[in-house]
Amino acid sequence: MKIFTTILIVIAVSLMAFNITLLDFQNPFEGDSLVALVGIAAAFCAVLILLIFKMSKKIEEKLKNQ
Repeated sequence: MKIFTTILIVIAVSLMAFNITLLDFQNPFEGDSLVALVGIAAAFCAVLILLIFKMSKKIEEKLKNQ
């Protein structure tokens, strides 16, 4: 499970990087730039959720070993 969540985090970060390249910094809220902003926000949320999941699994493992 650790490897799977790490792979998903890497994929989400790479999607963020890809969407940053699609941004038009002159007009960030028009056309494809808006889609890129939504993609960046979604990937950021996915990374946060996966990090929370990893931390909860670590806590669960520590409590299980006691």
